[in-house]
Amino acid sequence: MATSTAVRSTQKNSEPHLQFAALPYRLDNGLEVMLVSSLDSGRWIIPKGWPMDGLTGYETAAREAFEEAGLIGNIAAKSIGQFHYQKRRKNGAVWLCRVEVFPMEVTQQRKKWPEKHDRTTKWFTVEQAAELVREEELAEVMRQFAATQRVPQG
Repeated sequence: MATSTAVRSTQKNSEPHLQFAALPYRLDNGLEVMLVSSLDSGRWIIPKGWPMDGLTGYETAAREAFEEAGLIGNIAAKSIGQFHYQKRRKNGAVWLCRVEVFPMEVTQQRKKWPEKHDRTTKWFTVEQAAELVREEELAEVMRQFAATQRVPQG
């Protein structure tokens, strides 16, 4: 695949850059997941970020969920899957990233959070969210997560 080769050639090695993400969900009206808008293009994504010193992957994911969407909740310590995407850096470089996804049952959304004025947040059914995200691997992680839940989907 030419795109993959081109992406990898802009990296120092062929390993994807690691990120951690939260899959925020609630069970109030059936299973719903929250998506947030990306900073650059406004496309729908889940909260994610780079590893942080002193924090585990799931702790990093929980922090990103708060910073990007004001979410507080219970995050699982075990990843439910991963997806890959291409990250365009400010200098024009393109990196291949591998994102580990941790489900987070949301208990509240704060009124104020660090990126409130930079992002839009919205709840969707899993199927709606899977259709809206650009990464097919992420859509599949969402669908597989939904299949493990005992609550009917909205």
